Amino acid sequence: MRFASLGSGSRGNATLVQQGDTLLMVDNGFSIKETDKRMAKFGVCGGDVSAILVTHEHGDHLGGVVRYASRYDIPVWASHGTATMIKKLETVQCFNSHKPFDIGGFSIEPVLVPHDAREPTQFVFRTNDLQFGVMTDTGSITQHMVDVLMDCDALLLECNYDRDMLINGAYPESLKRRVLGDWGHLDNQQAIELLQRINTDKLQHLVLAHVSEKNNSHDLVLDRVSMAIQCDRAWLKVIDQDDGLAWCELTTNIKSKETLHA
Repeated sequence: MRFASLGSGSRGNATLVQQGDTLLMVDNGFSIKETDKRMAKFGVCGGDVSAILVTHEHGDHLGGVVRYASRYDIPVWASHGTATMIKKLETVQCFNSHKPFDIGGFSIEPVLVPHDAREPTQFVFRTNDLQFGVMTDTGSITQHMVDVLMDCDALLLECNYDRDMLINGAYPESLKRRVLGDWGHLDNQQAIELLQRINTDKLQHLVLAHVSEKNNSHDLVLDRVSMAIQCDRAWLKVIDQDDGLAWCELTTNIKSKETLHA
């Protein structure tokens, strides 16, 4: 299994997950031209995509889905609630948010999350005894989230904002309240608390995502997370909004994170 990101943040999100001939795209907040340009950097194209999975209907995740799916005739999957928010697409294949489903070589477990959308989900991808969790756009931690992420071999996790930077920043008060709320986004401390509740020793990759360009910084995220979970700062990865994240490979031969950053 391998995964990559075309970019993550308020200006657009898209994640790629591949096993064999099955290439999945999670969300797409970019134009067709921009998506194709970013895909080409990773040696794939729209015609290679087996399906697009949509986490929720906000523009930075959904904005490019309909056009890209239509251009390359790609099936789109979403929860029933999210599907009702996807316009101008004749068919959307709906999954039950409480049950795993299969696409190609993947078993995919939807994870319902608290976020201000119709029926938002994140995902855990399983194949060949490997698990990759994607967890962004959630305002608070639930026990269900902890349970499904407990034994992941790789995790893409939101570290959206630093609380002090947001509170003292230029956002209007209404937007601050939305982001800070239980249905908003995870801040650095919440992300750390989630990591401290799961088995991080098994992680081959820990990728920090959806980092605010105005209310956070890559250096701050790397410093805080590496200190909290006692790992090598250089082992962590942060997704860049413009450059994305190159392919990360998962293998069954690596036993724990200690072998990677002892």
